[in-house]
Amino acid sequence: MDKNCFICDKHAGTIQTAGKTIYEDEYVYVGHIDHGGEPCYLGHIMIDLKRHVPTLGDMNMDEAKAFGVIIARVSKALLRTENAEHIYSLVSGNSVPHLHMHLVPRYPNTPMEYWGPMSVHDWPDAPMGDQQLVSELCERIKNDLLENNDEAI
Repeated sequence: MDKNCFICDKHAGTIQTAGKTIYEDEYVYVGHIDHGGEPCYLGHIMIDLKRHVPTLGDMNMDEAKAFGVIIARVSKALLRTENAEHIYSLVSGNSVPHLHMHLVPRYPNTPMEYWGPMSVHDWPDAPMGDQQLVSELCERIKNDLLENNDEAI
């Protein structure tokens, strides 16, 4: 744990973020992106490695397996529960050097000029939501993960 890390603070419970915990185990934490009380692009999910490491290459094999499996499971849940037509994934680490992956759904009828993991946010008609809508979305994904826990990846 790094004392100056937003993600470590989130895992320690010292800061509150939008939505609810979607999934958590010993290696990963899954939740919705937070914009400090401002509306969020619905379905923009964050998958955090619990251990404080900066890059994908710093994971051990158990962490990598857990990370890969939850990426697939959450992506499938977004397709099923939110009617997403495509899931973008992105690891940057430029702002916060704690490994986290963005999963960003693209919804039907998104104009091509807004295709891309961060471009969808710029679409004027993008599906945005407040704390309540984010929490409801988190609950749908959480329930889907529970219902499809034994699904082959």
